[in-house]
Amino acid sequence: MESSAYGASLAGGAFDFWSFIKQPQTIARLFSWLFSVVVFATILSEGYINESTKQDTKCMFNGSDGACSYGIAIGIIAFLACVVFIILDALFHQISNAKERKYIVSVDLVFSALWTFLWFVCFCVLASKWTKTVQIGVPADAARAVVAFSFFSTFSWGLLTVFAFRRYRQGLAEVGLGYNDPVSDHTSPYPSAYAGAPEGYQQSPFAPASAGESAYQPPAY
Repeated sequence: MESSAYGASLAGGAFDFWSFIKQPQTIARLFSWLFSVVVFATILSEGYINESTKQDTKCMFNGSDGACSYGIAIGIIAFLACVVFIILDALFHQISNAKERKYIVSVDLVFSALWTFLWFVCFCVLASKWTKTVQIGVPADAARAVVAFSFFSTFSWGLLTVFAFRRYRQGLAEVGLGYNDPVSDHTSPYPSAYAGAPEGYQQSPFAPASAGESAYQPPAY
């Protein structure tokens, strides 16, 4: 039944911190959280350089401020999302409402798939801009770290998408375990009225009265 789907019937029990930390999904979230911090913190701290002949700062990725802004935005949102989803994962076993569980799993699946794509776009954009960078004084190690951890983030969020999809399919399977009406066979003939009668049973020998005769006959004195 849907009321017990997505593990709602198994809700409750004490929270085991170490078991929660050892879960593959939790490990993937922690790595995704760490990778996002490296990306946006590195860009904020070392991503903008100031040339000696100019007063304005430029992005270290070929002077493209849009590339740096994109990396910062994706990283900060991913950082906050990881924190929110880790909290929801920790509280998930205490939620007994199947609709709330389904909503959390669905949001997790959609967000993880979207951020996998956005991180891949971020990696492609930053890698392309870095190959065209000719500026002097660019922190090469910082730029390579941002590109590398953008790729790592694509991989970690891809794993989170797989985990969320498995949990979503498991919930759908639990919904399918509910009661289903038996399929009737319309091609078979209707059974006889005496099909279920005990062996040796015969139809009553008393014929029904005709329409023109009265069923009651007065006694003769």
